[in-house]
Amino acid sequence: MGNVRSNNEDVFYICEDCHYCLVADGMGGAAAGEVASRIFAETAKAVFAGHDGSSEENTIARVQTTFKLANDKILKHVERNPQNKGMGCTAELLAFVNDTFIVGHVGDSRTYRMRNNALKQLTKDHSLVQEQLDQGLITPEEARHHAMRNVILRAVGVNETVALDILKGKQRQGDLFLLCSDGLTDMVMESDILSILSGERALDEKSEALIRLAKQAGGKDNVTVALSAIN
Repeated sequence: MGNVRSNNEDVFYICEDCHYCLVADGMGGAAAGEVASRIFAETAKAVFAGHDGSSEENTIARVQTTFKLANDKILKHVERNPQNKGMGCTAELLAFVNDTFIVGHVGDSRTYRMRNNALKQLTKDHSLVQEQLDQGLITPEEARHHAMRNVILRAVGVNETVALDILKGKQRQGDLFLLCSDGLTDMVMESDILSILSGERALDEKSEALIRLAKQAGGKDNVTVALSAIN
């Protein structure tokens, strides 16, 4: 929970045995956003049941299926509960297969990788501000404080089909992956995130330190972090 909102619409799930983790950030107000993000997490659990991380093609298919099924389930929920119209969620799903990582991404939650003490944002926000950045209309500093920085252009459960980004790359020993909701990145500079991730603390201590930093900076949104280290 952040310092402002009275309910938490974020969800995270980590399954070492099934080789994946996720973060979802609900939208829609009241309890609807919380329902959407929970639907996404529960869908991933069902789709990734028995996943052994041995087939890249199978893993990519499971990522795609998770987003499609969750999108359909959220839309069906809204059909049955019209008062929840407008609900949906952003989502990050990170899966590992052999020596490869695969990311499914929709919205403005993010996936980062720290390698050799350098932090790289792997995903690109599906947001109005990111679009203006890409067009050179605003600067990165203006983007951080833009009044419309939370206007997203893609989400799970909003349209009949979900436009999904699939990213993949080779994992290396020592890599550290960070999945987070925008409650972290809106409050904390990437240099401060790197400072915490590159320290000697255990993973749970690092995640707690990131959340604490976001709350100390104002905690205007809920803050969710999932970390995965390649040993």
